[in-house]
Amino acid sequence: MLLVSIATKSLCNATAIVIFFSPACFEYFYIAMPKKNSRGEIVFSDYQEFRPNRTPREMFCAGIMGGTYWRPIYSAITKRTYRNQHKKFPKSWWAGIPDNWLTLEYKDYDKSINKYGVKVGTTLEYWEKQHWITHFDPYGWIQWYCAFYKGRRCDDDERQIKRWLGVAGPNGRFRKNLIRQIYKKNKSWNDYSISPKIRQTLLHWGYELTKKDYNAGI
Repeated sequence: MLLVSIATKSLCNATAIVIFFSPACFEYFYIAMPKKNSRGEIVFSDYQEFRPNRTPREMFCAGIMGGTYWRPIYSAITKRTYRNQHKKFPKSWWAGIPDNWLTLEYKDYDKSINKYGVKVGTTLEYWEKQHWITHFDPYGWIQWYCAFYKGRRCDDDERQIKRWLGVAGPNGRFRKNLIRQIYKKNKSWNDYSISPKIRQTLLHWGYELTKKDYNAGI
């Protein structure tokens, strides 16, 4: 049995229930969910540098991953088959979102579901070969983000946040590239004709460019 002990702990002025599973993983379940600040950034008190601006629900409502993210999968990492993993999260996250925006087979990827109307990304098998997937979250970064947003903490958090910073953070390569392209073409920050693929990729990482972020980045 993995469960070792249950205790309470104060973390960054927030009381949490700490459930220890093993030396490799533990979870904090916060009483309060994260909130957005005046800039629209989601603030996590224990990881101040991690500032996405789209919640998991906002990402899926907008349209991501061609509707395929929560499809049934076989994980080469855990050697297990998974399905309906999104149902482990609050029902309110998925209210009003059609099933075909969540569980399409990858072969049926529908780019028209995506907010920016383009197909981006690669396959789960490719992610596994690149060692981007761990046993904590066999579906990948978005599954990790859903769990992190809901309150889970585990030993993969720092790696996943570092990945986000490298892609979508203030100095992230995709965010900076998008800002450069907009500036070079003398367009508005919200001209979606400028690099819809980068915009869609950033949305998959829980971020969309804002006017403030654009002005700060030029």
